[in-house]
Amino acid sequence: MTPQRILITGATGFIGARIAERLAERGHKLALLLRASKPYDRAAAIYECCDIIRGDLSDRESYAAALRAFAPEILVHAAWSGVSSADRNDPRQITNIGSTADFLEEAISTGVTSFVGFGSQAEYGPKNRKIDERAPTEPTTLYGHSKLATCRATQAMCRLKDVRHAWLRVFSVYGPRDNPNWLIPSLIAKLKAGEMMEMTPCEQIWDFLYIDDLADAAVAVVENPQAAGIFNLGSGAGRPLRETVRLLRDLVRPEGEIAFGAAPYRPDQVMHLEADIGRLEEVAAWRPATKLEAGLEATVRWFTQTYG
Repeated sequence: MTPQRILITGATGFIGARIAERLAERGHKLALLLRASKPYDRAAAIYECCDIIRGDLSDRESYAAALRAFAPEILVHAAWSGVSSADRNDPRQITNIGSTADFLEEAISTGVTSFVGFGSQAEYGPKNRKIDERAPTEPTTLYGHSKLATCRATQAMCRLKDVRHAWLRVFSVYGPRDNPNWLIPSLIAKLKAGEMMEMTPCEQIWDFLYIDDLADAAVAVVENPQAAGIFNLGSGAGRPLRETVRLLRDLVRPEGEIAFGAAPYRPDQVMHLEADIGRLEEVAAWRPATKLEAGLEATVRWFTQTYG
């Protein structure tokens, strides 16, 4: 494998940071677009071996000169404004489309030959079955619509300039350094606090992918010049959510009480969220390596060491 010059956005985020670390371990020359760097950023440990481009995706002038100076070959775009559940229908989601297009246009002008972007299962909308890439895209949130529009816009831009375009639709990811407000970290916190966990009946079939496996999939796509198009990125193995909650309870506080059915399902509750990952397995020769039990154990250990 020949090291390449790779520009990464979103390296302070849960997904972007782990991808950046993995690519650094592989010996690639990295530049990270950051508004500001802090010692407690997720990827702070690799900052000293990366080029840091100070800039904001929404301000083209803030990064253009530094981007040209670095002259990346590959752009890995993991940044997104408005990822929390409370922001999913915020009209500001739409600003991501233009800022991504501007950044890609600038990157292509400097010689980028590959674009790897991160989308979401929200682009499909509720399907209640295992989903492959041929499923119709019918998003129901502004987040899903904006991700889909960004996918299509960047796809068209790359086609016009003969740039490889790969788009990874991420399903549910978990692991160390996850946002404390997401499901698994929030359940860990409640269990540690001795709180009664009031849950829905948890009959949903859910696909959880460990963060290291996601990063390895991203690396496999980045390093394979033939990996182009849409890829679903999940574990490919859905399990009943009730089972996952019980596994977590047994790891954190086996005597903890779970009140299944104490909370109602949302009116728009998705009951089956599972990725068909066959295309990613075939094209990128990747498979998840971390069993759910081992991933949950590592996640609980990290949160315990970090937060007590």
